[in-house]
Amino acid sequence: MERLIGKVAVISGGALGIGEADCLLFAREGAKVVIGDINVEAGEALAGKIKDEGFEASFCFLDVSKEAAWKKLFAYTIEKYGKVNVLVNNAGVSLGKDVETTTLEEWNWLMGINSTGVFLGTKYGIINMKNNGEDCSIVNRSSIDGQVGEAGLAAYCASKGSVTILTKSAALACGEKGYKIRVNSVHPGYVHTSLTEKEAADSGLTKDEYFAKVSKMHPIGYIGRPMDIAYADLYLASDESIFSTGSEITADGGWTAQ
Repeated sequence: MERLIGKVAVISGGALGIGEADCLLFAREGAKVVIGDINVEAGEALAGKIKDEGFEASFCFLDVSKEAAWKKLFAYTIEKYGKVNVLVNNAGVSLGKDVETTTLEEWNWLMGINSTGVFLGTKYGIINMKNNGEDCSIVNRSSIDGQVGEAGLAAYCASKGSVTILTKSAALACGEKGYKIRVNSVHPGYVHTSLTEKEAADSGLTKDEYFAKVSKMHPIGYIGRPMDIAYADLYLASDESIFSTGSEITADGGWTAQ
């Protein structure tokens, strides 16, 4: 407990799934949490739940593909809490199509959220962290599909590959400029969230058939839970990871070891 005491954490896509687990865990570890999401109802409900547990959280609407929304989010956070120490660029979407069947409209929609959204978050995270005099951390949500390819997830793989390399570039830039900001990426395998339920629907299989299939593809024998990934994010958010920047943490049940 108390691994994030004194820190202010912003989490995009924080209302549901892995983002929700991050918000709960970070608050319980002492951070003041700002939940950024387009889902107002779920985000406000989560903020209320965290406050009911005796911790600090608030909700701010965030469309990660819009630059103005990021500026507003950071202005809100600094006005309310005085600083930002941690940013988790968690928001993301998926599309179960190969490159031949993906339309340009679908490509632009997905890249706008998964790739542009992380670029904007990282950019404005650095701008709003670099002068606070404290050790800060940006955690970018990549994927095993930012390390290896899958035929039926063309746009998703491309977006997560961009997150992987953008993270390394941003880490190097912060180091060159002497900023006390670490930038790392976390690469989950399949995790049971609304995102993977959408992939199940896109697959043509029933949900049970889909999850049975992908569970067998993980050597550990099952797919992840949101909190499994949140603990990896917590390590990078905390000062325990003070010597880690530009790195990849993979939590995939052995998927990429094969």
